[in-house]
Amino acid sequence: MATDGFAGTRSTVALRRCLLAVSVTEDLDLTPTSDGVRLDGVPPLTVTFAEAAEAIGDAAPDSETARRRLARWLAIRRALADRTLEELAEAARPVGLPVGHVLHPGGGWTRRQVLGGCLDLGLGFVGLDPRDRDKVVVVPDGVLQACGLDGAEWWQTASDYLEDMGALATARWRREPRQPLRPMGDCDVVTLLGSTVFRGAIAAEAGGLRAVAVPMRHRGWLDLSRIDPAFVRAAASLTDPEQRGFSRPVLVTADEVALAGDGPGVTIVLRDPAASDPRWLRDVLYH
Repeated sequence: MATDGFAGTRSTVALRRCLLAVSVTEDLDLTPTSDGVRLDGVPPLTVTFAEAAEAIGDAAPDSETARRRLARWLAIRRALADRTLEELAEAARPVGLPVGHVLHPGGGWTRRQVLGGCLDLGLGFVGLDPRDRDKVVVVPDGVLQACGLDGAEWWQTASDYLEDMGALATARWRREPRQPLRPMGDCDVVTLLGSTVFRGAIAAEAGGLRAVAVPMRHRGWLDLSRIDPAFVRAAASLTDPEQRGFSRPVLVTADEVALAGDGPGVTIVLRDPAASDPRWLRDVLYH
């Protein structure tokens, strides 16, 4: 997104103000230039106003959302520049995100859309976050372009990794069929739903179509008969937005992941008061 989307000189002023605010809050060394800032370090990096506007997307430049998005963009830009191509190739990972997720960078990031319209797959890199080296960081396509990188060269490797982790997750699920779904390797549960191997296995066991609850990215449940109808929505709403999964159960086949219909039953259950006598509670995993 170019700065032309804002109002002339005010756009430049607002973007510069956003950049300087991020410099203070994130303790980044930024030097103003005529068309943006220089991100100090080795090597120093030039960040233009057009790149800053792309980083904040549709958020107002003076908003907290814009500052958070820009801080993440600058941190990723710096982290990528500090690594060699060989290191980045080893760190490339697949990431699955629900469409509209707070971490979803937009259409340019998506490398594969799973049939069903609710799950996109794209590139992430492990080891970019100095506070958590095991975290897989979602990298917007615009950051790769600013670094002169083409993520297409790493996507096939990331896809192969996803299928390998899907096969391992399938083997673990068959050993422990009543346990919740958990991440495997560097793939969280939402990402594992992007694996053809994993989807095919869990769907085939249920006759070709299976309802799955994944309200947070790191946990999922297959046996929905033992879960209260309101659990998925409540769990998703209580989960940090960056770690949130699907707010409703998803219907999984070997080829598709689609959101289940949002019927009135969940709303009714959420509106009911808590039972005063625990003897009336059904024997379910979560209340």
